[in-house]
Amino acid sequence: MKLILPALIITFSSCLAQTKDYSKDVTTIDATIAALYEVISGDPGVPRDWDRFRNLFQQEARLIPTRKNTQGELILQALKPDEYVQLFSTRISTGFFERELHRTTEQYGTITHVFSTYETKEKKDGPVTNRGINSIQLFFDGKRYSIVNIFWCAESLGFPLSEKYVK
Repeated sequence: MKLILPALIITFSSCLAQTKDYSKDVTTIDATIAALYEVISGDPGVPRDWDRFRNLFQQEARLIPTRKNTQGELILQALKPDEYVQLFSTRISTGFFERELHRTTEQYGTITHVFSTYETKEKKDGPVTNRGINSIQLFFDGKRYSIVNIFWCAESLGFPLSEKYVK
C-alpha cells in the first residue's frame, strides 16, 4: 500500500501536467484564426499539436479543399478534422507554413464568416509556394468560437487572387 499511493500520486500529477489549456484560442475571432494558422505551421519533422487543432472545431465540422480529380475536373473533398490530421500527417513531408495575408469578416447572431487570404511556404523564410482563400465559418455559443467549416481554393487551381483579397 505504501508503494501504491505514491505511484498513483505521480501518475495523477503527470496526467494533470499533460493537460493543456486551449481556452484562449477560442475567446475571439482573431485568436481562433491565429491558432488555426499557428497549429498547422512548422518545420519538417516537428509534430503539430493536433489536440489544439481539434479544440478549434465543432464536432460536426468539415474541412473542404477544392482540388482537381485525375481528369482535371474541379471537385470537393469534405474531411472531418481527424481525417485532415491523417491526410496532413501522411502527405506533408516538407515544412509547411501558412499565414494570413488579408481578412474580411461578416457577423450575424451566432454566425461569423471569415474570408481569409493565405500564403503557404515550405520554410518560414522561404519563397511563397501557394496562395488562396480560406472561407471559414465560425459558431459563437456565447462563451467561445468554434470552426464549423473551412472551404478553400488555391491559386494553383488556376484562380489568381485579385488585389482586393491581398491588400
